[in-house]
Amino acid sequence: MESSSSVSVSDESSEANGGGCCSSSTTPSMDAVNLSRTFSDVSSFSEEHGGSGSSVDHSGPFEPPMKPRADVLDRRSTDDELELVKERFSKLLLGEDMSGGGKGVCTAVAISNAITNLYATVFGSCHKLEPLPAGKKTMWRREMDCLLSVCDYIVEFYPSSQTLPDGTKVEVMATRPRSDIYINLPALEKLDAMLIEILESFQKAEFWYADAGTRSFGSATSSSTMSSSSFRRSTHRNEDRWWLPVPCVPDGGISGKARKELQQKRDCATQIHKAAVAINTGVLGDMEVPDSFMAILPKSGKASVGDGVYRAMLGAEKFSPEYLLDCLDMSSEHEALAMADRVEAAMYVWRRKAGASHGRSRWGAVKELVADDEEQDKNVMLAGRAESLLLCLKHRFPGLSQTTLDTSKIQFNKDIGQAILESYSRVLESLAFNIVSWIDDVLFADKTVRKQ
Repeated sequence: MESSSSVSVSDESSEANGGGCCSSSTTPSMDAVNLSRTFSDVSSFSEEHGGSGSSVDHSGPFEPPMKPRADVLDRRSTDDELELVKERFSKLLLGEDMSGGGKGVCTAVAISNAITNLYATVFGSCHKLEPLPAGKKTMWRREMDCLLSVCDYIVEFYPSSQTLPDGTKVEVMATRPRSDIYINLPALEKLDAMLIEILESFQKAEFWYADAGTRSFGSATSSSTMSSSSFRRSTHRNEDRWWLPVPCVPDGGISGKARKELQQKRDCATQIHKAAVAINTGVLGDMEVPDSFMAILPKSGKASVGDGVYRAMLGAEKFSPEYLLDCLDMSSEHEALAMADRVEAAMYVWRRKAGASHGRSRWGAVKELVADDEEQDKNVMLAGRAESLLLCLKHRFPGLSQTTLDTSKIQFNKDIGQAILESYSRVLESLAFNIVSWIDDVLFADKTVRKQ
């Protein structure tokens, strides 16, 4: 399983503080975190200098900070810093239209693409459980720090009071970080650090990798401790992905301690994946539905999901999305994605009809109006059941690609804060999903060898 998880609502995320989660001898912990695909071959902002981020003090009236993440650049010469700022500023202003003709994308889409492209550059060629090369790790931290610094200037106003020198108190409008960024961004930065640390913990491992289709004799990293003449087996649980490196383990498998640590790291990466999915889905849920998506919706939800699914959703007194999915028997993610698109389209058809019948344009207002007895409104009931079916579908297929609506929201979104949170959580979701998959490959190889 090598394919990246793509986005798929929102649980609340709390600000996460603190350090890393694991080392080569310890396993990661999620205790410190409260949870609440444009790719290119090169990064838009690629250089070879390092740095780290720092936090911003958001207390009191907002003042434009002196580059709160500028410590990344403190160790650089003035000329280098100036050139880096020029490059970033120019590419974002041009909106990826290097001709300068004004046909570029909006700033939100440009930043979203920049984060996605940076992830592809740094992690696109990673297929093993091993530390990230120093140059790529430096590039990731430095350039992400630059892109995330935009959030330091996204604020919201709130009423406050100010005392003048003569003791008079006056009411003023002060500023503070926007709530969605203040809650989600620190949590995402924590998840990012935890994933990098999981990879760093594989500095020394009892397994190694061989090119696909080969058999490995002896460990590439520990030939002094293992007999080079003893036969080592290499196994692969995804035969259809023959080009990927194959994990190899000793004849007797890895030790019990190493197996336990692998499982614990897998559990940690799984929790990180769930947290990233929750943040990503929440941000996508807050984005406006583009008019272009609403314009192509079918006239009826029944036509979208089909007669069989429609009857199952309408006829059952107690609707079970799990049972319905079992009856559909979808064997591939392609079929699951097609079903997700149809269910999501039907959900918005029924929401629109419910809003029209109750004189409300906002779905939340419609739900509040009929909260006491949703069964009396068929469209409200069907929309709710379609939503539960869609969530169940995404949980059953965690690697599901973006739906048509998700892609449309990202493409037409103009909110820069939402664009940063969505793209950052999406790439972290993908990385966590891949780490879980790589660990599963090693555990599968170990299990296969121990059975023989």
